[in-house]
Amino acid sequence: MSFTLPTPTAAERNRLARLFAQIASDAGTRVMEVYESNFETRTKADYSPVSDADERAEEVILARLEQDLPGIPVLAEERASREGVGGQIWDAFILVDPVDGTKEFIQRKGDFTVNIALICGGYTVAGAVFAPARREMYLGGGAAEVFEGFLPGETVTQGQKLVTRAYPPEGLTAITSASHLDERTKAFLAARKIAGQTAIGSSLKFCWVAAGKADVYPRWGPTMEWDTAAGHAVLNAAGGVVTQPDGAPFVYGKGGEGFRNGPFIAWGREPV
Repeated sequence: MSFTLPTPTAAERNRLARLFAQIASDAGTRVMEVYESNFETRTKADYSPVSDADERAEEVILARLEQDLPGIPVLAEERASREGVGGQIWDAFILVDPVDGTKEFIQRKGDFTVNIALICGGYTVAGAVFAPARREMYLGGGAAEVFEGFLPGETVTQGQKLVTRAYPPEGLTAITSASHLDERTKAFLAARKIAGQTAIGSSLKFCWVAAGKADVYPRWGPTMEWDTAAGHAVLNAAGGVVTQPDGAPFVYGKGGEGFRNGPFIAWGREPV
């Protein structure tokens, strides 16, 4: 599959998002095979947990990307953990997190996701997020779609259009990390009219804002680019925006910083 650089067209972004969704669907079968077994976990060099699901899913994803998008650099979490990352700078590259929310996976909470996204010129332009245990598939390119009741390995067809909601007059619903809620996040929420607050693991937070289940997702805790790019693409395509706390654009390709993210705010509509 080819696409226009530096900026793919809306139609190309839609095709790429569908491709990523199909690859994530197929990888989801490997994830669920492990999830439904008596699996073991290990600790990586950065002290984060990993299971066979991460590695098996990443194998599927990397093989498919090499087949369908040859020549496009891929930065995948588990391979990066083994081999390290340098100060690479690419005009276009793909970010892969085979299992985001590994803690939720290990605890069998279901709130974990398979994530694939394309970055062009520092911006996420197409992505797919699949929550196989919840049977929810989200994709975002030129437009955003959701598939509910979507089984691992299922063929991606036409989903339901996804659009963020207008901010309710009674106040915003905030969604936060299930495992990272620091004082800066609390201060951000305290300074705004918040009518409700919920928490969930993984990149589903972006998807819930995209689906109108929440209005804002603030994050000061540590994340990597592969944690956020796919969900960010879904939210962008649904009408949302992700910025740094000062309102500056939230960008990708930060090779000099080890592809680590700074703090960000994900909004359903314009920041308030």
